[in-house]
Amino acid sequence: MKKVYGSAAEALDGLLFDGMFIAAGGFGLCGIPELLLSAIKEAGTKDLTFASNNAGVDEFGIGILLQTRQVKKMISSYVGENAEFMRQYLSGELELEFNPQGTLAERMRAGGCGIPGFYTKTGVGTVIAEGKDHKDFDGETYIMERGIFADLSIVKAWKADPTGNLVFRKTARNFNPPAAMCGKTCVVEVEEIVETGELDPDNIHLPGIYVHRLIQGEHEKRIEQRTVRPAA
Repeated sequence: MKKVYGSAAEALDGLLFDGMFIAAGGFGLCGIPELLLSAIKEAGTKDLTFASNNAGVDEFGIGILLQTRQVKKMISSYVGENAEFMRQYLSGELELEFNPQGTLAERMRAGGCGIPGFYTKTGVGTVIAEGKDHKDFDGETYIMERGIFADLSIVKAWKADPTGNLVFRKTARNFNPPAAMCGKTCVVEVEEIVETGELDPDNIHLPGIYVHRLIQGEHEKRIEQRTVRPAA
């Protein structure tokens, strides 16, 4: 089965449709599938729902799709670095479902494991718990969260082999593996594709069984915030 494609547009060919649900990897500005997001922008696919820890910034990540009004709803944990995100939400132009970070990651992982729902104490007694099933276990109250089952997963890894085995680098490992697991189809962009057998099996972070399509490309290395002391 061919998994390696020549470009992001080729890898997404036949997968995009208006109103679809996409799970996207990334944490802050680390591990964002920037090439695939740009291809979605160019395709003009609209009314999208994204499950992602955050939405990048105004000129990077999912932020570029917010600028073109291609996103209808975000399921996220943190939105504080994206001014257009906040503007659209506060003006009622964008639907937003807040999730604690651990809950969001577990919802993705659960979907990838075929688990439709699970109970957690996180969010009990807050607005997060409103409208959700409550159940007591051993004298403690828990709320039920649903697993995420997306139409498409888009993620970024450091290295891959042609069969789709993936290695992530540092913080990019936070949300990319669970995001990759929960989509009906998973498309991955990587910095380097190595020969089959070159990756140490003990160091593979996500097995190729989850990966359907794969591209290699050049990526931008952004720093989210940089603070330096004043010159003497």
